[in-house]
Amino acid sequence: MAADPPGGIVDAMQSKSVDIRAMVLFLAAAFPAAGALGALQPATRIPGEVIQLTQFGPALGVGLAALLWPGRVRELLAGPVPGRSGKVLLLVTAPLIIAVSVGAYAALTGDARFTWPGAPFLLIAVAQLIGACGEEIGWRCFLQPLLRTRFGPLAASAAVGVVWGVWHVQVFAQHPVYAGAFMVAAVSMSVVMGWALEGVRAAGLPLAAGFHALINLGMLLFMDEESGAVLPMVLFGASCLAAAGLWTWTSVGRPRTAGAPPARIPPVMDDVR
Repeated sequence: MAADPPGGIVDAMQSKSVDIRAMVLFLAAAFPAAGALGALQPATRIPGEVIQLTQFGPALGVGLAALLWPGRVRELLAGPVPGRSGKVLLLVTAPLIIAVSVGAYAALTGDARFTWPGAPFLLIAVAQLIGACGEEIGWRCFLQPLLRTRFGPLAASAAVGVVWGVWHVQVFAQHPVYAGAFMVAAVSMSVVMGWALEGVRAAGLPLAAGFHALINLGMLLFMDEESGAVLPMVLFGASCLAAAGLWTWTSVGRPRTAGAPPARIPPVMDDVR
């Protein structure tokens, strides 16, 4: 009779199963939930420049996963053991990306765009931060650490960026160059956040949301990408790619934690079968 596998191997296999199911459930909920919320937005009469309800799709996905595997989700949201990170630099990177994009646009066209929003700016800023939290609790605080237990920081961040970009499905109705530049920007920003948040614990959500909100506010005030104009999006994508390259160059080989701790199977009561 074959000996039973060691307990550690069994725990690892069970944990991997939980992680896969949690990830599938999260993605299966985040995409349609965002679509449903987007369809609901006109009925709420909330201006899109204030907040996009679609941003709460990922949060709903995390909430569903937490109902089934509360221990594992709580562990992922808590983050890894503390390590070196680029907390301040992350929040500085966002306005630098916008500044480079706007400067390049002004140099090429002679037109430094600035559009003051119709709603009070403070209201927009607060709403954008809340909306960014609704997204980032799913992308950077749940999916990123989930993949980080299996892959390195660069691969995990790039994978999250691809999913994050595809989640913005409406961009694929635009010009192919626009859509391609947006995907470059999404993956690049995800890489920036992945390196900056490596080893960060619970503070990861406000940091990721702060970076996200600053990018959104900068694009709202200075960019014309919402109209489908190709050049602003191309310049924005190139600026994000440059930022990702700099973060990767300065982060590779930097002493840091090995990433998220080994996956731990939550208590059996958390594993709803």
